[in-house]
Amino acid sequence: MPEGHSVHRIARQFATNFVGTAPEVTSPQGRFAQGAAILNRREMLDARAVGKQMFLEFEGEHWLRVHLGIYGAWDFSGDVRVNSSIQIHGQTPGHSKLGQTGEYSRPDGARSGSARPLDREAEDSVTSIGAPRRTRVRMAEQDRETEVSETFPPEPVGQVRVRLLNDAVCADLRGPTACEVLTPAEVDAVFQRLGPDPANANTEAERQRFVERAHKKKTPIGLVLMDQSVVAGIGNVYRAEMLFRAELNPHTSANQLSKTVLEDLWDDWAHLLEIGITVGQMITIDGLTGDDYVRALQERDERHWVYKLEGTPCKRCGTNIVLEEFGARKLYWCPGCQA
Repeated sequence: MPEGHSVHRIARQFATNFVGTAPEVTSPQGRFAQGAAILNRREMLDARAVGKQMFLEFEGEHWLRVHLGIYGAWDFSGDVRVNSSIQIHGQTPGHSKLGQTGEYSRPDGARSGSARPLDREAEDSVTSIGAPRRTRVRMAEQDRETEVSETFPPEPVGQVRVRLLNDAVCADLRGPTACEVLTPAEVDAVFQRLGPDPANANTEAERQRFVERAHKKKTPIGLVLMDQSVVAGIGNVYRAEMLFRAELNPHTSANQLSKTVLEDLWDDWAHLLEIGITVGQMITIDGLTGDDYVRALQERDERHWVYKLEGTPCKRCGTNIVLEEFGARKLYWCPGCQA
């Protein structure tokens, strides 16, 4: 499932390419036809993310709420402008101007205009953001192998729930868990149910809101960090990596942790989330430079401490990383560093 950094990247791409325009909104699949009719040709006023959910505001007090879930993904095509806060590491010839300048996040020593490292998961893509990963990898490889299509907009491929189209850019949504039109009151109700998100407001008030909610929980901290009503945006990767970085046993009850420890967790989440939004990859090992940084951009195992590294020696202490089922999800942790 896409974690918070991906959804913020999507929202920033909508802010750059759609806010201020009145896109044509359709549902090629037909399942969102009624909602599309409400939003069609209305000006988009805002695009924002809270945790794993995105909200697009349209004139007339209409909002589009999208939760990608496990299978959802947005595909952008056309003359797509890249938000100035987003870096891209792979050129994408199939999508007009994406990456052609080579000025975004060029690793140390890379030549201007040369191809950027693109990891096999296509995690840092700005043309196809979401899940499933296999689909995104196939799209990325196909983009690199084919000629630029002269047809715009492209024909819908697969089950496109909703398409937003303006004069320059097309955005197609497939496979979301939620895709609905809401009123401002309904949007506010969703906001109230969600925990704080440091990418929206990394303030002391929001920090303490997280601390207070987490400190009331008798459940293990490894479950609390995944509770979107406590803190928004953390998924399986960030949960495992944050707990390792904090040297916390995932099974420790949240209410047994000091408020200082919880404050440190919030600060680390804010730090990692900003990296994820900017770079497009969940880089959780600090201090990577030069060739080490390039390898981390290309290979997931080089940018994580424990995630999907079960059975291999811990990079710090040498103890084998453990994989266990925890809250119906896979948990990766080091019994040596996180005793």
